[in-house]
Parts: sequence; C-alpha cells; structure tokens
Amino acid sequence: MEKDPAAASAPQAVTPSPAEPIVAPGMHLLLDFWGCRHLRDLAGIGDILRKAAAACGAKVLDVQLHSFGDTAGVTGVAILAESHISIHTWPETDYIALDVFVCGHCDANKAADVLVEYFAPERQNIAAHRRGVAPQQAKQA
Repeated sequence: MEKDPAAASAPQAVTPSPAEPIVAPGMHLLLDFWGCRHLRDLAGIGDILRKAAAACGAKVLDVQLHSFGDTAGVTGVAILAESHISIHTWPETDYIALDVFVCGHCDANKAADVLVEYFAPERQNIAAHRRGVAPQQAKQA
C-alpha cells in the first residue's frame, strides 16, 4: 500500500497523554502599577526583585539596577536562570512598569503577588502571555 504524499506533508495533531501535559516554555507577565510606594528605593527594589524570584521558584543569577538620581526613577533587571524580572519606575508620574518572564515550573503569578504587596499600587493592570506556544493551525477545508 502506497502512502499519499499529501498526507505525509500535512501537519499532524499531537495529543498529549495525561502523564505528559503540554507546558508552555514560558509565562510572561506585564505589570503596570500606578500610585505606588518605593519608586526611588534602589536597595529596596533590589531586595524585592530577589524575593519575587524566590517566591516563584526561580534562581537569581544577578541583579543590575541603575538610579537616575534623587528626583528620578530606577531601571533594572534580575537575571534569572529561568529568564528575567525587569523594572522601570517613573516617580514623576507615580508609575512602575514591571516585566516577569519565567519558564519551566516557575509560577510568575507568585512573583507578581510579592511585587503587588511591596509596591502597593492604587491601580494596577497585569497582562499574561504564554511564550513559545505556536498558533493553532488553520483547518483545511
């Protein structure tokens, strides 16, 4: 029996077994905070990035922070074995942008909880994006 060449090149559906669930390579959270505390606290920000990483189960490789002066904000990143947590603060507008990207079995939401508790935003928006998940194949008619 000959194989149909068109069938050989068609995408094949993969159904995971219950023992092997599909896990996205990474979860990426974008956090926007308004009306926050600690916008200029370089030492406190370094500590909280480390605590957020620990809370989500990530290993911190390095933390790099930069202050733009007494009246300006802070920018920085915690470099993780599992990706990163970054921060940018704007004290002049009372705003913080954070980025939590982790892979493996780390729980980005646990890091977000630590960050929300520390910065205590009056208003927040958290968006989640699964990284590395391929778009669904369009069904052929």
